[in-house]
Amino acid sequence: MIYESEHGNTEMIAKAISGQLSGDVSVVRARDASPSDLTGRDVVIVGAPTYGGRPMPPMQAFLDKLPAASLKGVRVCAFDTRVPSRFAKLFGQAAPKIEAILESKGGSQMIPPEGFLVKGTKGPLVEGELERAAAWGKVILGKLG
Repeated sequence: MIYESEHGNTEMIAKAISGQLSGDVSVVRARDASPSDLTGRDVVIVGAPTYGGRPMPPMQAFLDKLPAASLKGVRVCAFDTRVPSRFAKLFGQAAPKIEAILESKGGSQMIPPEGFLVKGTKGPLVEGELERAAAWGKVILGKLG
């Protein structure tokens, strides 16, 4: 799993998701990751905060570095953290954009992108979102079997 987090909310979501998975699971910040971290993976999960309707810059930079077709044959999942608001709906969310980039690199969608809510730019997470993230991780695990 590759994630980026500015205030810790997306990191908590990433850990809640990864805590439901089994096998060789690595959880790496985008700013510390390289495309080689995805080599040999059957499933790649990517998440970031929504920043101006897009993934925040360190995640966007990581995604931009992925070579064409580098995810061929890999199942991909995308998530984001977002503030619930009309403006967010107007500008869009990060998860669908992350998913589109992963698919453009050859990945195939495993489950639809998911958004997890924060109360404000710095958080905290809306009550129940960690549990929802764990449930989303269980759905991913169920699709692996």
